[in-house]
Amino acid sequence: MFENAEEGEVILIDKPYGWTSFDVVNKIRTHFKYRRGIKKIKIGHAGTLDPLATGLLILCTGKFTKKIDEYQAQEKEYTGTFVLGATTPSSDLETAIDKSFEISHISEQMIRETAKTFVGETDQIPPIFSAKKINGERAYEMARRGEDVVIQSRKIIVTHFEITRVELAEVDFILTCSKGTYIRSIARDFGEKLVSGAYLSSLRRTKIGEFSVDDAFSMDEIQEQFEQ
Repeated sequence: MFENAEEGEVILIDKPYGWTSFDVVNKIRTHFKYRRGIKKIKIGHAGTLDPLATGLLILCTGKFTKKIDEYQAQEKEYTGTFVLGATTPSSDLETAIDKSFEISHISEQMIRETAKTFVGETDQIPPIFSAKKINGERAYEMARRGEDVVIQSRKIIVTHFEITRVELAEVDFILTCSKGTYIRSIARDFGEKLVSGAYLSSLRRTKIGEFSVDDAFSMDEIQEQFEQ
């Protein structure tokens, strides 16, 4: 690995919890600079993962950076957990719980039936704590200032949505979806459909097209590769 990095290479990373996608790119660029003596190298990632998410991140170097848009457009698979009965402004654990709701009326059958309603093409409103731009400014910057944020909906496609564990208030799932789908928004909308609330407590991206996280390197393994 890394023998053809300057010319062009695809590197699969299992992004750690708490790291931004840019943190990963910057760390690997630093490795190339100081451990391989490569002062300038084209490197980018194909599809941002939130800091609180883990899993597959595709890095492209050299001429393979031209394939970034192609990889970003591919279908993605995620696993994760919703927590029912509460919401947060960001729809995940980036912000604290702001509202609580009743869940005693929710059954496992209701949860599984609700998941089916998300399959297919639907309109989705991205979270207000997102990188979507509104008049040139990131939505999350406006949200953090307490401003009203209005984001237009977009078309998304969910091809598979399976509930893998129900242990209220937690619900585990596996979901396959199109580019541009916000799983935090699915959590938000899932809670609303159950006449309750929900937020995303964990998320892991397991596939992008034919690429799998099973074939990805951890950041520790990347460190070892450069040291060798």
